[in-house]
Amino acid sequence: MDPLRLVGTWDFHREIQDHRDGVGYTARGTAELTAQDDGRVRWTEHGTLSWAGGSTPVSRTLFLVREPAGVERRWRVTFEDGRDFHPWTAGAVEHPCGLDLYRGGIDVPDEPTPSWELHWRVTGPEKDYTMRTSYSTR
Repeated sequence: MDPLRLVGTWDFHREIQDHRDGVGYTARGTAELTAQDDGRVRWTEHGTLSWAGGSTPVSRTLFLVREPAGVERRWRVTFEDGRDFHPWTAGAVEHPCGLDLYRGGIDVPDEPTPSWELHWRVTGPEKDYTMRTSYSTR
C-alpha cells in the first residue's frame, strides 16, 4: 500500500464518539499529503472540531517514512517529532499510548481511488472512544 499514490489534497470528515461521556464530535477540514525531498511523505491536517456546545480549530502533522532498505520497503507513520505511531499497512494496526491502546485500520483501495478511510478504537484508563475518518478527493 504505497502512500505515494495518495499525494495531493483531500477533504476529511471525522466522527468521534466518546464512550465515557456519550458526547459525539465531528471534525471537517483538509488533509495534504506531500512528497518530501528526503523520501518521506508529510501528512498535514487543518480543520474544525465541532460538538453540541461549540467548535475549535484543530491541526496535526504526521509523516509516512520508508523502513530501512533491508526490509520490504514498507512504510510507517510517525509523529511530527519522529516518534513511531504505527505501520502503514492494510488490515489491523495497533499503537500503545501509555496505558491506553489504539486499535485501528487503514482502508485504501488497490485501484486509484477518490476516497480512503482510517478508523480507531481507543481503550484504556485514560481514553475510551471510537474515531472514523473518511478522506475524499477535492
